[in-house]
This record gives sequence, structure tokens and C-alpha cells, in this order.
Amino acid sequence: MHWQNSLISNLEWSSEIINISGKQKVAAQIVDKVKDGDVIGIGSGSTVYVALLAIADKIKREKLNVKGIPTSLEISMFCSKLGIPLTTLFEHKPDWLFDGADEVDPDNSLIKGRGGAMFKEKLLISSSAKNYIIVDESKVVKKLNTNFPVPIEVFPQALLHVEHELKQLGANSIVLRPAKGKDGAIITENNNLILDCYFDEVGKTLEKDIKSITGVIESGLFIGYELEIILAANN
Repeated sequence: MHWQNSLISNLEWSSEIINISGKQKVAAQIVDKVKDGDVIGIGSGSTVYVALLAIADKIKREKLNVKGIPTSLEISMFCSKLGIPLTTLFEHKPDWLFDGADEVDPDNSLIKGRGGAMFKEKLLISSSAKNYIIVDESKVVKKLNTNFPVPIEVFPQALLHVEHELKQLGANSIVLRPAKGKDGAIITENNNLILDCYFDEVGKTLEKDIKSITGVIESGLFIGYELEIILAANN
């Protein structure tokens, strides 16, 4: 028996999709990688959403047996709307993953987490055999922490301890991320808070140094991962 509802079937992307034609071009490259039997890690953000639409169309046209492991509740709901079967890391290891990023530097290190899903994103990237990161030219920087802060997911009662320790690591700006559409701070899908931070320098060990702080769940730094960057050119 299926639910008689319109909430999922009427679901729409919540914000304007910038550079739609460029994102559609890289979506076509992602779709070419989809084959029968794949288990795909599905990231977050508008670029991922555009690719997801194209993947869903290919699955239906070619009657493929493909399963997805999404990084966020929002993407899970869109998979449901588009008819993409879901699975979990309890059952499957992703064959490959596609995701976006907020910044990427010349070493293919990333800042991710503007959508607040960096814990699951990092878990899936670490679990996947192959990772494709889709960005447009505005996300390419000479050094990380140029245009976007480093997001850090924090257990709520550890907030002040983590703030103190981040300052010891060279954080010169630490802001509790506010919510939009609700009072107070952002609450992650893991019921934690997010600190957005700028550092004097993003060194090679900063990701591990942040993670070593008691109370930090995860950061949005991705340094030294095996990634293939796919660039969506701006028009």
C-alpha cells in the first residue's frame, strides 16, 4: 500500500539554480557513468539535483537496477519523488559518488558543508571507490577559506570548549550559523550545531587537528582525498 499524498510529488528545489546550462552539461557527463547494478553515493546541492534529474530519466528509460545512498534528508525526498531506490551503508558500499563543493584549490582539496551535511558527505566520500566533485568556475580558488568559511559540526554542550580550541588552531572568526526560517541556530540532521570559521592559515594538518577536538563531530575540510573534479563552465 502506498501513501496517498502530494507532499513528495509536489516537491520543488527551494532556491534558484544558477548557471543551469553549465550544470546540465556536467550532469550529462555524470549520467554517462551510470550503469546497471550501480550503487551511487548522492551528494547535496543544486548541481547534484540537476544531475539527479538526468540520472532518474536514464534509469526509467533503460530500466536500470540502480540504488542511491543520499547524504541528506532533502536529497532522500527527491530520490523518492524521482523513483530512485535507496539503500544504506549497512547494506552496500558505494561504487562511486557525485557531489558538489563550496571551494576547490589546485590540490583538489575542498571546503564543503554550506548545506550542513558534511558529516554524511565525508562518510560517503571515505566509503566510495570513486568520487566525482562537480563545481563551476566560481568555486575554484587559489587557497581554501577564501570565499567560504570552514563549517564545523559541534555537539551542542561542547560549543564553548570547541570555540576555545579552535582559537588555539588559528581561527580568527568563529560564528554560530543562524537558521533561515526558524529562530535560533541551524540544527543539523544529527541534532548538532555548526560553527563557520575563518583561519589564519589552512595547513595540511588542519582537518585532522580540528577533528581531534573533543566535541567536534566533523568539519567541512576535505584535504588529501582521491577526487576527480568536473568543471561546469560558466556561460
